[in-house]
Amino acid sequence: MLRPTLLMAALAAAFPAHADNDLDGLRAELREMKAAYESRIQALEARLQQTEAKTADATARADTTPQQAAEVTPAGNRFNPDISLILQGRYAHLDDIEHRHLSGFLPAGHDHGAARGFSLDHTELVMSASIDPTFRGYFNLALLDENVAIEEAWFQTTSLGNGFSLKGGRFLSGIGYQNEQHPHVWDFADSNLMYRALFGEAYGNDGVQLKWVAPTELFVELGAEAGRGASFPGTDRNRNGAGSAALFAHVGGDIGASNSWRAGLSHLAAKASERDGEMEDVNGMAVETLFSGKSKTWMADFVWKWAPNGNATERHFKFAAEYFRRRESGLLNCDGGLCGADSDGDYTSAQSGFYAQGVYQFMPSWRTGYRYDRLNPGSVDFGANRAFLPATDYKPTRHSLMLDYSPSEFSRLRVQYSKDNAMESTSENQWFVQYIHSLGAHGAHTF
Repeated sequence: MLRPTLLMAALAAAFPAHADNDLDGLRAELREMKAAYESRIQALEARLQQTEAKTADATARADTTPQQAAEVTPAGNRFNPDISLILQGRYAHLDDIEHRHLSGFLPAGHDHGAARGFSLDHTELVMSASIDPTFRGYFNLALLDENVAIEEAWFQTTSLGNGFSLKGGRFLSGIGYQNEQHPHVWDFADSNLMYRALFGEAYGNDGVQLKWVAPTELFVELGAEAGRGASFPGTDRNRNGAGSAALFAHVGGDIGASNSWRAGLSHLAAKASERDGEMEDVNGMAVETLFSGKSKTWMADFVWKWAPNGNATERHFKFAAEYFRRRESGLLNCDGGLCGADSDGDYTSAQSGFYAQGVYQFMPSWRTGYRYDRLNPGSVDFGANRAFLPATDYKPTRHSLMLDYSPSEFSRLRVQYSKDNAMESTSENQWFVQYIHSLGAHGAHTF
């Protein structure tokens, strides 16, 4: 058995060895930590120096004159726009009708609704970009087989301030609600009867537009336009000055978190010189017409949208309606049929019409909608040609039902049925199957 003094001596001899080993380990760890911190401090100091250098360079650039800035960055306005390509086509099951028209109305522009079977609608090439801090630009090119048309090409100011903006070039007018929308944005496969009667599809113009948005909680927008007036209901008169003028006002706002609305009133005045058209005389013979005179149109529009708590991804509903009243007066030349050769007569008309539609997204990606169209030919007086040309009190109508599926915001598939009674003594069942695909940048649509 060991004595206590011998045991204590053995322990005293052992502990100093372990203490020395622990101290060596701590010293090593401290050296590693110090080296790591020094390395991180050096990296931070280097980043700080780089940041200070960039700040000094930016300050120097800001202090240079425009000429000096141009010398520093010779390619300051690089061509880097948002580009999209809209692919759109359909299959249409329609009756074989040679001359489609709206009974009681003079023909309006071009109508894309006559193709039967498979067809390709306009392919749209769209480009937009900020030009500089003062302007932005937009370009829309419509292509169909051998036909190429510039639908829109305009610039708009971005820095006038006080809610003002100026647009110039070729653009879709701000009148009404649907007018500024291109066909791929429509909620139905074809345009409503109201826009077909007024413009053929939409009213576009070469000119200028001044718009003001009030700095108020209630949305208030006022606009005025002056343009060449070459589109229906006007014609290209090849004169100085403006051939058309438009005014519009829109107000809107939110009701709680789930509802929003907008209402508007618009006026369009245009001048026509030998605006050509084709119609049938009282015996059903085709005659050519030329109208010269004034056309004035009033439009009222209303839109209401609902989405639970403002979240439109799951469910939402949109109601839209527009009403118009148009007056035209001037001289109508009739050629052919009972009119004989170049029969002139005074022409006056007061006509109206409306459409109302509702579209409901009942689950993600799926929507259904209903639209009702009705036109009133009102009072039409052909003057000296009243014995040759028919005036009717028939009111064109149409009922449309649609269902569409959108797997993403870039594509949509749609089926639509319409009961069309736009032509007197003709009742037509129309079926449409449509696809719409967007390639590239896809900007937000208007309200």
